[in-house]
Order: sequence, then structure tokens, then C-alpha cells
Amino acid sequence: NLRFLIARKMIEQKIKGKIINITSRGAYRGEPTSPAYGATKAGLNSFSQSLAQALAKYDIYVYGVAPGFVRTDMTEEILSSPQGKSIISQSPLNRVARPEEIAKMVLFLSSDSADYATGAIMDINGASYLH
Repeated sequence: NLRFLIARKMIEQKIKGKIINITSRGAYRGEPTSPAYGATKAGLNSFSQSLAQALAKYDIYVYGVAPGFVRTDMTEEILSSPQGKSIISQSPLNRVARPEEIAKMVLFLSSDSADYATGAIMDINGASYLH
């Protein structure tokens, strides 16, 4: 039922557009210390794909962006701790994402070039987790 979604307003006003949900690699690999986090991100992936199918006929495109660790003010403390080296080494790039790398993917998905990718969940994790 789409009655509580922004999609309803987009359909009513005949607005074509994009919905981009930010999820996480945790949706795929599980999060043993935060199982609700992993479960909700997996649910958001499925929700995004379901919406992509339901809204395509209205020219509304839906995507998910699933980053791994991103270096932000919020993650700086853990990345600077002894545990940080282990996190950073999860990627063969030997680093975590920069915020602008995630933003560039969102920008691309916002463009007309990404229309046919509706329903895609874009894993942006530096090959730290492949499924």
C-alpha cells in the first residue's frame, strides 16, 4: 500500500523522479553485535526493490546504496582505535570510503543515465564484502 509514501504524492502530481535509499553492506553479511541493524537494512533493500517494480510504470525509479564503512566524524573514533586497522584491512584498497564517494554514486543514480538500473542495490564497500 503506497498511501503513506512520498510516492503517492509523486504519482498524484505526475512527478517523475528518483527515490534513493541508503542501506548498508550489513544487509548482506549480517551484524552479530547489531542484528536489528542488519535486518532493517536487508528489509530496506527489499523494500527498495519492491518499490522499483511498483513505481516503474509512473517513471519513478528506486535504488539502494549500500556502503561499507565510511570515514566520517561519527566513525573517526573507531577507525583511529586499535580496531580500526582491522576494519580498514577488510578492503583490498586498504581504506574505507570517503563521504564524497558515496555522494557521487547518489548523484549518478539521480541522473537519467541510471534509469534502467531501477531496483539496483549499489554496493559501495571497496570489495570489503562481496556476495
